[in-house]
Amino acid sequence: MTTTDQESSLISTLPGHYYTDPELFALEQDRIFGAMWFCAVRAADLAAAGQFRTVQVGRESVLIARGRDGALRAFLNICRHRGARLCVADAGQVKRSFQCPYHAWTYGTDGKLIAAPNLTSMPDVDRTRYGLIPVALREWLGYAWVCLADEPPSFEDTVIEAVSGRLGGDDVIGGYGVDGLALGRRISYDVRANWKLIIENFMECYHCATIHPELTEVLPEFADGYAAQYYVGHGAEFGSDVEGFTVDGSGGFGRLDGVGDEHDRRYYAITIRPQVFLNLVPDHVIVHRMFPLAADRTLVECDWLYAPEVVEQGRDVSRSVELFHRVNQQDFDACERCQPAMSSRAYAGGGVLVPSEHHIGEFHEWLRAELEP
Repeated sequence: MTTTDQESSLISTLPGHYYTDPELFALEQDRIFGAMWFCAVRAADLAAAGQFRTVQVGRESVLIARGRDGALRAFLNICRHRGARLCVADAGQVKRSFQCPYHAWTYGTDGKLIAAPNLTSMPDVDRTRYGLIPVALREWLGYAWVCLADEPPSFEDTVIEAVSGRLGGDDVIGGYGVDGLALGRRISYDVRANWKLIIENFMECYHCATIHPELTEVLPEFADGYAAQYYVGHGAEFGSDVEGFTVDGSGGFGRLDGVGDEHDRRYYAITIRPQVFLNLVPDHVIVHRMFPLAADRTLVECDWLYAPEVVEQGRDVSRSVELFHRVNQQDFDACERCQPAMSSRAYAGGGVLVPSEHHIGEFHEWLRAELEP
């Protein structure tokens, strides 16, 4: 909404307390991260039976494990006996079961209660009923997405639609074969900023000419301030003298098999609410997953994915990794510069968005709607 003392080209942002208030952050944990599909782990990280990872989703610790039958399952990471945290490690592997370190209640990788001290003397205990509480899980693009809601929203109408709607077609993402790509590099960033500042930064390119010299060398149109996701179906075109999406513009690894001519030499950026950024270039894919930990702290895990042969042959991916690693550092530094000002009286009423940032206003409208009683 435009304020009374602004020109029509400027629209208001969220007020500063949206980025600092612990109570509002707790509400977001329930209404957004606890209710929507959340991209939790890369499925290939849990390739073998018994491999697991624990992930903070909203207010809950979620245990995701590969069963002996090969299926991925997710559960609340809580023992049903007295509520102890079942797995305290971030990741690991068990042979057959998970055992609570408090009273040794033991659960199979399928979540069923299989043993406990003196359990045989309690024949009335239903081992399925007192098994781990399941969490909805879907696999897509090579990742496990979980949802804490008792009745999860349609995966197709939320997650998949965010991608197909941005790319202008249901079949475009299939050409990149994301679920068959291999992990070339993973970097984690501990960002001292609210998750919404990171989303807003990713969605716009008004700042690109100011803080992203390497990126604007590769994608010259970004210097004009319009983000790749500003237009449906539009991908920012590589500069005429640029060979690949690398820190120095040198050649990458050709083109992924399913990427057609119309998507060659182009970069596509997609926001999948509430916590995923998907970046597509002809020879690799970059996936950001955000894990909001506090009102002023967000862990971002970034994966660089390549054709399997690139990784298997040990080819040097450092130049392509370095380009977006620098972009990440530049972006997160900017977000960390903004975070302290969110509690300033100068930002109590918020700031403004210029025309090339107006699409962020729709994000703000969505957020307010999700937080309404």
